[in-house]
Amino acid sequence: MKKRNTPIAAVLAVALTSATLYGCSDEQQAAAQGGEQQAVPVEALTIKTQSVEIQNELPGRTAAYRVAEVRPQVSGVLLERKFVEGTKVEEGQQLYQIDPAVYEAEVASAEADFESAQAALKVAELRQKRLKELLADNAVSQDEFDSAEATYLQNKAALALAEAQLKRAQINLEYTKVKAPITGIVGRSNVTEGALVTASQSTPLVTINQLDPIYVDINQSSREFLELKAEIESGRIEANQNGNAPVSLNLNGLDYETEGELLFSEVSVDQDTGAILLRAEFPNPDNNLYPGMFVRAKVSEGTLNNAILIPQEAVTRDVRGRPYVMLINDDNKVEQRMVTTARAIDNEWLISEGLKAGDRIVTAGLQKIRPGAQVTVSQGQQPDSK
Repeated sequence: MKKRNTPIAAVLAVALTSATLYGCSDEQQAAAQGGEQQAVPVEALTIKTQSVEIQNELPGRTAAYRVAEVRPQVSGVLLERKFVEGTKVEEGQQLYQIDPAVYEAEVASAEADFESAQAALKVAELRQKRLKELLADNAVSQDEFDSAEATYLQNKAALALAEAQLKRAQINLEYTKVKAPITGIVGRSNVTEGALVTASQSTPLVTINQLDPIYVDINQSSREFLELKAEIESGRIEANQNGNAPVSLNLNGLDYETEGELLFSEVSVDQDTGAILLRAEFPNPDNNLYPGMFVRAKVSEGTLNNAILIPQEAVTRDVRGRPYVMLINDDNKVEQRMVTTARAIDNEWLISEGLKAGDRIVTAGLQKIRPGAQVTVSQGQQPDSK
């Protein structure tokens, strides 16, 4: 059999083609490796401490500054109502008129008794003086003078009693004019003309609420109250000079224009809810707030110094719900850092643990990075001070 020879040119062509393909593969692999090592562009924020006004939004309910339940102090038939329901009445303004006929008669009788007692006292006084002069001349006995002096003292006491009874009768007559004990908004009358009312009856004739100023009772959990107290005592939160804090209201989604002031907190805790009652006072000159209205109160708890605020989008949570941020170290590599979020303030988190001034955290591009990744940084915007 004849042996077949392979041309040298063909061999060289195959070798050159293999080398070319191998070289292309190496270049593609190097390019792929270079792509994996390329830095990822992200936005970052450099942490700065700042002073932050701490506010806590809590549910509250309005309550009248003063409440007066008007009841009659004498009995009788109601003759007239002298006010318009739902309007403002002034202290001392007459609200009702009770039939005064019986009490006018009692005053007249008491006046007559008073005048009779005055006359009897005058007679006893003159006799006591005459007998005193005669006793000095031994013209009367000591027993006769003592009897006259006793009669004088009895008549003097009788006059005082008659005067007291007259004053009482006059007071009862004045009580037939039922007057407003405070200035405020008068409610719906519970009685009409012709009704028989009795002294100190259980049902009030009408109720008056003083609405300017007005109270807002706010419930706060005992835990939050104790935390606030600890923050103030440690100096981290600065209260005002009076120890009071400003309060603002939100009513049905609208902000109440006038700012109020927190007055006090009760020392007792509600056993059912575990809440402490905070009371705030608000000016209410236009009577826009009425007792019993539900409101949202923003309580200013003071100023927190050296606070750290970061955007909420910079915080991620792991499978256990623990918050963390992506920190950028000096080599522009990503590290995972666990943090503690104290509370949300608008669209930022207040961080109590895990970060310090000067740290850089990723605020945008989190979905493209993982711990250890190399990044290139464009600076984010520092949250504004509150």
